[in-house]
Amino acid sequence: MSQVGAGRPAKPKRADARRNYERLVHEAGLAFAEKGAQASLDDIAKRAGVGSGTLYRHFPTREALMEAVYVGQFDELAEQARRLAAELPPAEALFAWLAALGDQIVRVRALKTLLGAAVAEGGAALVVQCGDVLKAAAAELLAAAQEAGEVRADLTHLELLRLNHAMVAAAELAGDGPKDIGRYQQLLLEGVRAKP
Repeated sequence: MSQVGAGRPAKPKRADARRNYERLVHEAGLAFAEKGAQASLDDIAKRAGVGSGTLYRHFPTREALMEAVYVGQFDELAEQARRLAAELPPAEALFAWLAALGDQIVRVRALKTLLGAAVAEGGAALVVQCGDVLKAAAAELLAAAQEAGEVRADLTHLELLRLNHAMVAAAELAGDGPKDIGRYQQLLLEGVRAKP
């Protein structure tokens, strides 16, 4: 797996700066949960009791702030990938992890935007180091399933993550929640299985 903390904004050392950082992350988490990824950054700063300049000093981009809010969830997904790889056959581990990832994207509205940026063309230019953790987990699970001959050999981990992301978006468009996601997930998994 990639180094989990690489490239992330470091927590400030001074007590007042650290408090501001933590308040911003807390208020951003609430705002993103309420309004999604496009929550107003100025409103987040106001709710945290700081000026916009303080927010941008800690988090120069929206993605950097989102990453700080959701870093724990990315780490949990990476840990879940390791656990599933140790407990299940390769394809089952991959498919169970993709289902968990899809569920997480649905439950945490702003994650869809952050994950989309992480797997988009040029996404590496964004401050989305959490995406590296996700890509590494997907790559390891996919490689194991391909080596076992259970998943088609021409599939890349980025294609898989993009297809999973598209599946969640399609389920949201259909508006029927978990039922649609389960159906789309099944279609996706059947499509990527290796043909006998």
